[in-house]
Amino acid sequence: MAEQETGAGAVAALAEANAPVFETLVQMTLDTFERSGLDEETYLLARIAALVAMDASAPSYLLNIGTAAELGVPLEKIQGTLVAIAPVVGSARIVSAARNIGDAFGLELRGEDDQ
Repeated sequence: MAEQETGAGAVAALAEANAPVFETLVQMTLDTFERSGLDEETYLLARIAALVAMDASAPSYLLNIGTAAELGVPLEKIQGTLVAIAPVVGSARIVSAARNIGDAFGLELRGEDDQ
């Protein structure tokens, strides 16, 4: 089974792909960190919050949470971000995000039957 790339490695892999969609995504992402004026941790937490609000797919979480992990952003800060935005985005988005994050990282999430 091929190992999945995360973080900057995943962006580089996308950049090397011979596909206009991927090239466009990479171009949209380039330099946004520098232009944001935010520190790396805040930047990534804001991106993760936006993914939740948009009900993003698992690969989007893999890329952004993978990058956060590479930079040493503690899991507690990611969890805290989800708690902070829950009243705004709603419980359904948070549950969906948790499921997609679990799927992205191959985690088994406990269901009601597992308790």
